[in-house]
Amino acid sequence: MMTAQRNISTIILSAGGTGGHLFPAQALAQELNRRQCKTVLITDERGLKWRDSFPDTDVYAVPSGTTEQAGWMNRVKAVARLTLGALKAWGLMRRKRPALVVGFGGYPMLPALFAGLISGRATAIHEQNGVMGRANRLVAPRVNGIALTFANPKFLRPADRGKADVTGNPVRDNVIAAGKQDYAAPSGQSPIRLLIFGGSQGARILSDVAPAALAQLPGALASRLRVTQQCREEDLPRLRDAYDQAGMSVDLASFFSDLPRRMADAHLVICRSGASTVCELAVIGRPSLLIPLPGALDGDQAANARILVEAGGGWMIEEKNLKPEILAQHLTHLFSNPSELERAARSAKGQGRPDAVCALADMTERLMAGQPPFTRLEAA
Repeated sequence: MMTAQRNISTIILSAGGTGGHLFPAQALAQELNRRQCKTVLITDERGLKWRDSFPDTDVYAVPSGTTEQAGWMNRVKAVARLTLGALKAWGLMRRKRPALVVGFGGYPMLPALFAGLISGRATAIHEQNGVMGRANRLVAPRVNGIALTFANPKFLRPADRGKADVTGNPVRDNVIAAGKQDYAAPSGQSPIRLLIFGGSQGARILSDVAPAALAQLPGALASRLRVTQQCREEDLPRLRDAYDQAGMSVDLASFFSDLPRRMADAHLVICRSGASTVCELAVIGRPSLLIPLPGALDGDQAANARILVEAGGGWMIEEKNLKPEILAQHLTHLFSNPSELERAARSAKGQGRPDAVCALADMTERLMAGQPPFTRLEAA
């Protein structure tokens, strides 16, 4: 493990306010804090609700906006908010004097990255998905290093490959701990533990479809089910009613702080295919039915899902095909053939990168020391 220069030990992490961007930032903050570095997080207002997940990190919110909204007036407002955010980030830059600024994607990361670039700080970005995000694409030509989860993400420019390294997507300490729990497929008449969640933003389609699908399972399977589902706060009452009418008990909540442990306990996970979710499934080694978010820009969730599915670690159902009867058929087949679940768990585990956070931290230390990042990608 490399050792950073102790006189330049402050790193600014910048990320959009969703779990997909903040979870890898949290993982890197944990590792850098262990390496005696000071970390600062710059995010947007949404990100402040995750403040408690960064106990050893100073957390700040700055104005931001997305230029992807329709209408020129919305774009003007977004540019104005990004400019104001960059000015505030510039002020933080002067106070904190970081050795490095690392962005984790999403338009809310841009104010800090712009401020870092303008002030001449070393900069890096991390791309979680199989498709380069638009904010990352915007700054990729100008940063010093690019950390990748997957080797050949769509839209990575050939000119930027020389400063890119495949580190994997860093996962939090509790995910790494959950990955130490072996998978045991359900057998005989033992309970079948099913976990359903839609990412940090929830997924209404899963609340709409799951109860009706589970009600269609054969009685012998349905009686063994132990369901845990995370959903939107506003969906809780109707979801409880739906499961009550189906005669099924379920553990429902709008948020589970111990979700990695619940993933490790599950025999099957039904979820979206955001980058953090897919990587956590791989590190923990659990089979999954993945439902990509259809409105995701550039199809990044579908790309993430395909990588795991092609490795044999899970199955994908497009949202347009997610009907109760189709989901019920999939579940009946899988629960009746536990050997398939076991094979998928092994295959998912084979894709896991529990060392990703150390690889990314090593890259940050090289950049802080004024060295180039590792280069493992062949030039195009």
